[in-house]
Amino acid sequence: MSKFNDLINGNIPVLIDFSADWCQPCRMMPPILKEVKDQLGDRVKIITVDVDKNPAIAQKWMISGVPTLMIFKNGKQLFRQAGVIPAHQIIQILQPHL
Repeated sequence: MSKFNDLINGNIPVLIDFSADWCQPCRMMPPILKEVKDQLGDRVKIITVDVDKNPAIAQKWMISGVPTLMIFKNGKQLFRQAGVIPAHQIIQILQPHL
C-alpha cells in the first residue's frame, strides 16, 4: 500500500487500471493502454492493479466494478470511471494534466 501511495503522490499523472483475470472487458484494456503509452511516453505512468491480488487497495478506493480507470497526480484523484474507455478518450482526459 505504501508503494501505491508513493506512486500516486508523484507529479507525473498515473493512470491506474483496476482489473481482474476473470473479467472479459478487462482483457480489452492492455492494447488500449499500450496505445496511450505509445502516444504519451514518459509523460504518464500506467499501471494495472489486479483487484483479487490487491484487495486492500481495491477496498480503499472502493472499486466495485472492473475495469475501473483512475488518474492521480500529486496524490489527488483527477478522474475515475468504470468500463472500457477508448485510447483517444483517455489521452483527451490526460492532456490537461501533462
